[in-house]
Order: sequence, then C-alpha cells, then structure tokens
Amino acid sequence: MDIRLKTKLINRLNRIYRKKLAADWLDDFIAFVEAHKNPNPRRQQIWNERKVILITYGDVVKKEGESPLETLRHFCDSYLRGCISTIHILPFFPYSSDDGFSVMDFYEVNPALGDWKDIEALEKDFILMADLVANHASAQGVWFNQFLNNVAPGNDFFFCPPTNFDTSKVIRPRSSPLLTTFQTATGPKKVWTTFSADQVDLNYANPEVLKEMLGVFLFYLSKGIRVVRLDAIAFLWKTSGTACIHEPETHEVVSLFREIMDYCYPGALLLTETNVPHQENITYFGLGDEAHLIYQFALPPLLLHALHSGNGTYLTQWAKELSGTQEGMTYLNFTSSHDGIGVRPLEGIIPEAETVAMIEKLKTYGARVTTRQLGGREVPYEINVTYFDALKGTANGPDEHQVARFLQSQTLMLSLQGVPAFYFLNLFGIENDEKGVEATGINRSINRRKFMLEELEHLIQGQPVHQAILRILTHRTGIRRNMAAFSPDTQQIVLKLGSSFFGILRKTNRMENSVVCIYNLTNRTQQLALPPGLMEFSRDLLTRTLLDTEEIEMKPYQSMWLITRFIA
Repeated sequence: MDIRLKTKLINRLNRIYRKKLAADWLDDFIAFVEAHKNPNPRRQQIWNERKVILITYGDVVKKEGESPLETLRHFCDSYLRGCISTIHILPFFPYSSDDGFSVMDFYEVNPALGDWKDIEALEKDFILMADLVANHASAQGVWFNQFLNNVAPGNDFFFCPPTNFDTSKVIRPRSSPLLTTFQTATGPKKVWTTFSADQVDLNYANPEVLKEMLGVFLFYLSKGIRVVRLDAIAFLWKTSGTACIHEPETHEVVSLFREIMDYCYPGALLLTETNVPHQENITYFGLGDEAHLIYQFALPPLLLHALHSGNGTYLTQWAKELSGTQEGMTYLNFTSSHDGIGVRPLEGIIPEAETVAMIEKLKTYGARVTTRQLGGREVPYEINVTYFDALKGTANGPDEHQVARFLQSQTLMLSLQGVPAFYFLNLFGIENDEKGVEATGINRSINRRKFMLEELEHLIQGQPVHQAILRILTHRTGIRRNMAAFSPDTQQIVLKLGSSFFGILRKTNRMENSVVCIYNLTNRTQQLALPPGLMEFSRDLLTRTLLDTEEIEMKPYQSMWLITRFIA
C-alpha cells in the first residue's frame, strides 16, 4: 500500500473516531486491509449500455430436488440470458425476520437457499450483487447472543444510548419503538432498533464493529460479489441531539469502504441504499469518493404520478435538474423493488396534496400504506403494491390501458441515464399478492410473491399478458444493450415537448449514433412535432418504422426510440 492511501485511510479513521485510536490499532487496521487485497484482480469495465440488473430473492422460483439458487440460475439462463448482465440476490444469509434483512450469520449462505457453491456457479454466468446489511444484525444471531450474555466481542457490538441521549430530533423510517429493552446478564438494557425489535443497530462508535463489518465486506468480494449494496446505510451513526441520519461519520465510513474496495478489488462497485428525499440521496456520491451508484428513489413515485395524471411536468422538471455525475459515478434506475414505493423522495418535488391524492387512488388498486412516526403522528412512508397493479388505472379510475401503461413505465426507465434494474416480478407483470399479505400480515408481502418453476413457466408460456410483457421487455432490453447511446456515461438532454409527453435525447459524440426517446403519457392518441434540430430522427427502433417527424402520431402510452434514418 502506498503512503498516500495509507495516510488517507488513517486520516479518515481519525475523523470518525476523533483521533482516539491508538497507533498500534491503526497499524493493525492497515495490515488487515493489506492482507485482504485480491492478489489477482480481474478489472472489468465498470458499466456500459449492456449492463442491466435483475433484483430478486434467491428463492423466487423453486423446483423439487434443486436448491433455489440452482433453480434461479437455470431459469435466468433459459429466459433472461441476453437481457440481464447482473443479478442482485437479496440477502441470502441465515435470518430471523424481514425476508433476509435481519441477518443471523453474515458469513454463511442460508441452507434453505443453497450454499457458496451455488453462489460461485451463478458468478460464472452473471455479475453478482449482494447486500451488506451494515446498520443492524438479528436479535437472534450469534453477536446479539454474546451481547445478552456479556461475552466478547458481541457484548459491545450494539448501540445502547446513555440515559441523557437526546432522541427528540431522530428521523424514523418506521412507527415501531426506537428503543427496545432486553434482559441481559448484567441487567435490562435499552438497545437502539431503527427498523424492528428483531433488527438491532450495531455500535459503530466501537471501532471493532467497523473492522468486523469491513471484514464481512471483503469476504463477500472474495466470493466473487462485484457490486455491494450498503443497506440502510444512512442510519449508521448516532449523535445525541441530531436526526441520527446522514451524520458526517456515516459519510466517512462510506468513503472508507469505497477506498478499500477500489484498492483491494478494483472494478467492483459500491451502491448506497438511502430511501430519502432526492437532495439528501445524492449526497452519497460525496466528492466522487463515496458511492459509485445511487438509487433513483424519486423515479418510481414520480413516474407513477405522471402516468396517473397524464402530466409529466414534475417528472420532466426533476430530470432536468438531475446533477451531472462525475466520471465513475452514475444512477441506478428502477421502478420497484422488494420494498415499497417510497414517499419521502417526493418531498420538495410534488406538492403534498397531490401525493396524498395519488396514495388514496392507489388504495383503490389494492395498495397498502406503511407509515412512520413524524412529530408524534403517523405519516405515509411507502406504498406497498406491485408496479403492474399500481398502473391498473389513472387518477380517473381503471381502464383498458394497464399493459400499455406498465410497458411504458419500464421502457422509460430503461432509457434514462444510468444503469437500469428490473425487479423480478416486473419482468412478467405480476399482480398484487393478496394471499401473501394475509399469510404474513406484512404489507410488503404484496410485492414479494414466489413461485414453483412449473407455476411460473405456465404464466409466461400460457398466459398471453404475462407472456407478452416478458417478450416485449426482453426485446427492448436487447435493443438497449446494442446501442452505445444508452451507456450510463452518455449525455442526457431533457426535451421540451409539453406536459403530456416526456422526452430525452441520449446524445453521443456523433449525432447519427444518438437516440431520441419520447413517451405519450396519456390515454389518448396525440400528435407531436419534434423540435427542428431533431427532425432527422425518424426511424423508430421499437417498431422498425419510418416516421413523418413533422407530425408524429402517438397512440395511448406509446413509447418511441428514434434514430436517424441514415443508420442501416
């Protein structure tokens, strides 16, 4: 390790811990990092137009006689090869609740899913992405058992605020109690529980916790994981009298992980998960020294609003104001995931009354609403619904355009600057899982349906709607993957096309290789004339037709990706 990097790491640790770390601890830390450096790094291109992510549970599809991870690999090979490049397997470790996000053992694969050999087999065919659940651990895990019994090292691994700790300004993502009392070998203790009583917050004020989690991080990288998602990272550090979110120490920790990743596994990517208002979210790019990738958390609800209202004004304005990313940084675009559709990212973008009206309409389409505490009252935190059923209708009620509206939502997402990600259920247009909610009593189960392989194959081979959605989305993804204009590093220019359209120009160095993407956001046929400088873009990649660009006719919810007529 050269002296500059060593100095940077030590300076960062000193900022986190206020220069309280002993010199020998710092020396041991540097030696620890050096010992985990990959001796044979395989540097890959960070991203290009061919990178498309699949977000999925490891057991989303199962088959008798196979481990779910093996079945997932076979399914992706059969149906999604050429469509996706990267698989984000949601936490695949032993867990006690929250479908994997209360990790009991960070170093083992959940035996109900398979083992590390299954992970390694997937890694041979796809780039793998995994979660580092950095903020908390299971109340039923090894470390917390040590905490309860006052046994090292776990006895100081969890955050127990002192009695004078001021929590009055804490921002919560949940309405459950912030502190949970546990009986320990040394008496009752109140422990910080941001998400639930079974998900106990780690104590990063103890530098050994940071070192332990860094060890987990490097272990995942050694197993072939090349994209690491830092789950719930915004809540990592607690300071009395503050909101206990986005603390300076948290940003320093993210930067530390980034620097060590770049040194030990060059070419691997760091993604931060921060479901917060947009301006807070993008702070995790830092000064180009934090996340490589940041979720576009504002996109899913903004897109829903545009398609419900037929008005893309807010979506267009948001897209115009997106900050240009520096080299080595980009966005992860998605419309839904295993979690609900966040409401907080709309703060400062859409008036609250319009957000409330959209939520009320979504309830009529089967959506549930999960709340959080704010100023002693319950307020919406996320909308729980499949994206397909969220687009069952508009603000005026259900109609016959659900499939067209849904396909446009996914197509628009594919065209935006950044790396696109499909949630597994969205590739087939899956409806709300009411039985799942009834079985678990958990709102998020509505969008976490799982299948036996025969059942899923029947849907995509024998049900016309699901079959068509998969066919169209894989086709459009294939087009995207062969157009350099869709590289995350290609410029994005938002077009002025009026409130009922959304349009962008993905501009390359050569105009003839650029793409104009336009979307009719309404349920009526509309006429559109392209701006004069773009009249030569007259061939639609999606329909392979030549258009009269003086007046383009667009059907309800039609999408077009236009190139110049001069491309063969």
